[in-house]
Amino acid sequence: MTKSSVAHNAGMRASEKESSPTQTLSSSDPKVIIVDWDGPNDPKNPKNWPNKRKWAATLIVALFTFVSPVASSMIAPGSQQVGDEFGVTTRIELDMITSIFVLGFAIGPLLMGPLSEIYGRSRTVQLGNLFFLVWNVACGFAQNQTQLIVFRFFAGVGGSAPLTIGGAVIGDTFFPEERGMAMATYALGPMVGPAAGPVIGAWIVQRFWATSIFDVAVQIMGAILLQETFAPVLLERKARKMAQSARSDPEKVSSQEPIFHTVYENETRDWKYIVKIALVRPFALFIREPILQLLGVYLAFIYGMFYLFITTMPEIFTNIYHESVGIMGLNYFALGLGMVFASWVNSKTMDRIYIHFKNKNGGIGEPEYRVPTIIPASIFFPVGMIMAGWAAQTHVHWIVVDIGLFLVGAGMILAFQAIQIYIVDVFTLYAASAAVACLRSLAGFGFPLFADAMFHRLGYGKGCTILACLGIAVGCPAPWVLWYYGKRIRGSSKFARKT
Repeated sequence: MTKSSVAHNAGMRASEKESSPTQTLSSSDPKVIIVDWDGPNDPKNPKNWPNKRKWAATLIVALFTFVSPVASSMIAPGSQQVGDEFGVTTRIELDMITSIFVLGFAIGPLLMGPLSEIYGRSRTVQLGNLFFLVWNVACGFAQNQTQLIVFRFFAGVGGSAPLTIGGAVIGDTFFPEERGMAMATYALGPMVGPAAGPVIGAWIVQRFWATSIFDVAVQIMGAILLQETFAPVLLERKARKMAQSARSDPEKVSSQEPIFHTVYENETRDWKYIVKIALVRPFALFIREPILQLLGVYLAFIYGMFYLFITTMPEIFTNIYHESVGIMGLNYFALGLGMVFASWVNSKTMDRIYIHFKNKNGGIGEPEYRVPTIIPASIFFPVGMIMAGWAAQTHVHWIVVDIGLFLVGAGMILAFQAIQIYIVDVFTLYAASAAVACLRSLAGFGFPLFADAMFHRLGYGKGCTILACLGIAVGCPAPWVLWYYGKRIRGSSKFARKT
């Protein structure tokens, strides 16, 4: 490692320490030994891992976060065929078959987040993925509508694990100045996955084997490459080894045998803790934290609109443009390409913007330096919605609808990535909290259920215009409020101080 890289890492550690002071445990009892990292350069600290090891964890988590969203939406283009097989007649029931998976995304984080803080990120992600795999395979054996809905719900619960914990893995392993590209890579999964799912599903309707086979391969890679990243769990393992070593040493086995505690050990993390945290903390966070209220509502709106488009597009392109199911599925590429392109641009600029403002601020980084990319998102998103809606209603060439969808996808991913990394920067130890994940998934479940009735009553043009205006009302003020008042709001935050 060169002198400049050492200095750079040292500077990042200093920045991390200043902006995210860690709550530690201290003791005046001479028998109590506080276990911490062996200095700022401890190689066992995930933030000091080599870049290859950090990116291995990031890419594996990104793959996990891609698979379950693909499964969530791949049934959308073929929902009518599935409905015909199981005797489903109403549109809301057809949309329920697709969106019930996302309801599992809302319920799962209430359990997955706390479990990850007790048993670690890696174990929880992999066990959650196995749970998803079992129920996704079961969907292929469903004999009726009820079984399919129940199986897809439980698959969503398991599939929520990487969606809930992935951002926390990024926060565990990367310093703030490094998180932009890592978060851009990770955040592609939850958004591109649902856009890619219908492309696949349009050609292999009601076959769940493709995602399951791919998921098995990802699971094997995860078992090999995804190592634990959560500092409290890693230090607990270190403390247990030190205690075992002390007990095996005859000179230390006495009434004065030392007691080992980690710097994070300020409350017992057991099943009572799981119940308490699972039921209380997500709602307490959302109620007490204005930042989460503002960003959570905007992210929920974006995610809800995403699944609304996913379930509405089959009707637009088959009924208005008379495309076959297979050809219609290709239009989802417009959403996906918008996301991939915007994510690529964002990955190149997000960290540069952060470092630029950090240098102007005397070398002190602030989470608000992630906010600027929300500004173009708040413009692209409503413009794309209005373009797609009116083009469909007036039967303009399908390419105009796809251009609108491209802009919608670009706006969605820019906002999603900026909000995700902002929340990680502010609530580092609580990055796995279910507050935002639960809210956005409830919107992803609920929005498609009213879409059909709304568009039949208002038309695609007026319906999308109303929704775009709601997006402007929520999204446009958000970056400015955070830029000018975010630091003051964080200063009064109980949870932000803990990070």
